[in-house]
Amino acid sequence: MDLGLTEEQQMLRDFARDFLEKECPESYVRDMEDDAAGYSPEVWHKMAEQGWMGLIVPEEYGGVGMGFLDLMVLIEEFGRSIVPGPFTTNCVATLGILEAASEAQKQAWLPAIATGEQVWTLAFTEPSARFDADGVALSATRDGDTYVLNGTKLFIRDSHVADRMLVVARTGGEGEDGISLFAVDARADGVTHSPIVTVASDKQNEVRFQDVRVPAGDLLGAEGEAWPAFQRVSRRATVLESAYLVGLSQMAFEITLEYTKERQQFGQPIATFQAMQHMAADMVTDVDASRYITYQAAWSTDEEQPDAGNDVHIAKAWVSEASRRVVARAQEMHGGIGFTKDYKIQLFFRRQKAAELAWGDAEYHREMVGEKLGI
Repeated sequence: MDLGLTEEQQMLRDFARDFLEKECPESYVRDMEDDAAGYSPEVWHKMAEQGWMGLIVPEEYGGVGMGFLDLMVLIEEFGRSIVPGPFTTNCVATLGILEAASEAQKQAWLPAIATGEQVWTLAFTEPSARFDADGVALSATRDGDTYVLNGTKLFIRDSHVADRMLVVARTGGEGEDGISLFAVDARADGVTHSPIVTVASDKQNEVRFQDVRVPAGDLLGAEGEAWPAFQRVSRRATVLESAYLVGLSQMAFEITLEYTKERQQFGQPIATFQAMQHMAADMVTDVDASRYITYQAAWSTDEEQPDAGNDVHIAKAWVSEASRRVVARAQEMHGGIGFTKDYKIQLFFRRQKAAELAWGDAEYHREMVGEKLGI
């Protein structure tokens, strides 16, 4: 496996960095914390004009036709700028469509996603706080040419601004049997979105389904057989979250490094102090190791290697804790002001926590590795 970027990926990274520095400065991130939608449609459409919404959508559906590893490069840049809004969850829903939808469904849904006309999100997690099939309790019962959905999804990102949701539901059976995927109108009768207050000030919701009718034609794949496809989607989603944390950690380090060069104590920059240099060295180690292990997991997943699932668990476990160490050291090196909202570093500290918990924290993924090894 070659961990170096291709020329095309380097161009994508450099352009994305320049674009996001201009369109997503600190002031924009702060403004979106208090914005009801949590993102600017104007910025969203500018991103769409760059082809980012359709980056992994094949050309026959109106997309750019690039690969998963290219998306990883882009998501890392989103982490550097801690971009607010539904981009990542929109990408995860797109992966779900590509993985499980019929040709007719792809033709119907993907073009609108690729142009940025529609926003999609994924609705998987529930009050059980589980990431396995046993955690799916939301029911979908067949009634003629429709399915009736009842239940609750929790911590659903940006559902309040989504046009449609890719919903994981149970159509019968136990465990992995009976899991189905549905494309649901986010504003359908019986769907309610209740905002959840989070430390990151991101937009997560409790979504309730009460007798929500979904056309049978909006079922992706065969009824009750969606879990294997969803597992492949969840692995990619977990890797994307790790890539976001890599970019976030890298930028937290760079901000802190610049601060230590400017902050004077005892007549000299605090960057000259050995204690600061030791912490900075630890941060670099964590960031670089996180990048390598994440791209290993991305490659393994994209190539559908036999150990792809385990590689993803290892990566998310490491990156979750490494990124937490990086932002904690960043605040230590800023001193007491690092915890105040006047300084930029706290934005990274708070968003790290949200990404650390998304798709499972380090403890969860270590347990999965332990099960794989029979420990």
